[in-house]
Parts: sequence; structure tokens; C-alpha cells
Amino acid sequence: AAAGLSYVGAYVINTYKSYDNFLQDKYALLPATIIICVAVVMFIIGLIGCCATFRESRVGLGLFLAIILVIFIAEVSAFVLGFIYREKVKTDVQGTMHSVFEKYDGKNPESTVVDYLQEQLHCCGVKNYSDWTATQWFNSTGNNSVPLSCCRQDTKNCTGRLDQPQEL
Repeated sequence: AAAGLSYVGAYVINTYKSYDNFLQDKYALLPATIIICVAVVMFIIGLIGCCATFRESRVGLGLFLAIILVIFIAEVSAFVLGFIYREKVKTDVQGTMHSVFEKYDGKNPESTVVDYLQEQLHCCGVKNYSDWTATQWFNSTGNNSVPLSCCRQDTKNCTGRLDQPQEL
């Protein structure tokens, strides 16, 4: 379990590099860091449990049980807090995404991240392609197109024009 959690934490940190322009708050890495710390603690606790079982130590097994109960309570608390604050996280991320989309010009680093995000997630805009109508990019294109990263991968000759929404 500790190895699995370590992998998940490292994967989240590695993936963060692709989306760091959307998550300007550096505390976004906090869950991944916590996961890695929990993995280390779980490894140590597992060793305590194995040693206590091997030696048949009642004190060691009691300590192991107490630690497991504390971890269970912490997990339940984390789940409840995540459930309570999910809307706040959602609105914060959407607000940051809107500000990054506003800066899109097709050349700056934020533009590269937006293009990458839209291509990888097969999406267009924060909610849909109409989000682009409120950006400088849309105004600079004569109010009729979105970036080519909004185009479906299976369509050919997509221009990003809004009069052809089936291609987006």
C-alpha cells in the first residue's frame, strides 16, 4: 500500500508540471505531498506491525492498533473536508482557468498549456467553446473562431470557426 501511495503522489507531482499555469496556488501540490508522507508513515507502521506480530508482543500489537485507528479517523476527516470544500476548489480552479484563457494569444507559455489541456482532455474552453467569446483571442480573430486545439481530432481541415460547432 505504501508503494502504491508513493507512486500516486509522485504521479500527481509529475502531472502538475503540465498544468501549473492553471493551478497558480502552490498549495495545489499539498495533497500529493501528504500522500507521499502518508506512504512513508504507512511503511514504518507496517514494519511495526510485522515486528510485533513476529515477536508476539501485546504492547507492539496494541500500539499498531492505536496507530491504525488514528489513521482511519484522519482518513474519514480528510474525506469529509474534501466533500465540504469541493465547490470552493471548483470555483477557484475555474476562476484561475478563466484568467489563463484571457491571456491566450497563441504564443505565450499560457497558450501552450491551454492548447495542451484542450487537446489532452478533448475539450474547448472552461465549460464549452462559448467561453472563448469573452477572450481577447476571439476579438483578435474577428469574433468568429477559437484556437485550433479546440478542433476534434477526427476532423480534417478544421478552422475553429464558430459557424461549424460540430467540428469543435
